[in-house]
Amino acid sequence: MSYRTEGTEPITKVSIIISKGSLEGIYPGLIMANGARAEGMEANLFFTFFGLDAIHKKRIDHIKVATVGNPAMHIPTLMGGLPGMSALATHMMTKKMDELDIPPIHEFIEMIGDTGCGMYACKASVDMFDMKKEDFVEQVSDIITVGDFYDLAAGGQIIFT
Repeated sequence: MSYRTEGTEPITKVSIIISKGSLEGIYPGLIMANGARAEGMEANLFFTFFGLDAIHKKRIDHIKVATVGNPAMHIPTLMGGLPGMSALATHMMTKKMDELDIPPIHEFIEMIGDTGCGMYACKASVDMFDMKKEDFVEQVSDIITVGDFYDLAAGGQIIFT
């Protein structure tokens, strides 16, 4: 079943920006990139600001659910800030993802990288947080500027998650 409107051209390239460092901020971009590659589209991931945690060697396995100020949690902000609340929400979400056979972030990054998806770190954010190429997983192709990202994205769709 095709959802494409008659007369429109198919999408052949997507560039996805991941700027949040929480589970619910990272997974949508990874899922979309994986789906794009599965459909034969060119895909690029651009990690910026706290999204860099998704590709940072020491942080990739410690990503949590954001419980404070997250209206989708359907709990009062004060409650979201209670000690252990983020850990509990993270445990519950990762358990459900395991049941659905959704891989942890590091495995997802490896899997998507193996499909040929381009992965890039934002130079301004890398500089701001005093990081370097060695801090990132091997799937990161390069550290690039926003201008370089626009060059990579040219002719495709840009998605900001």
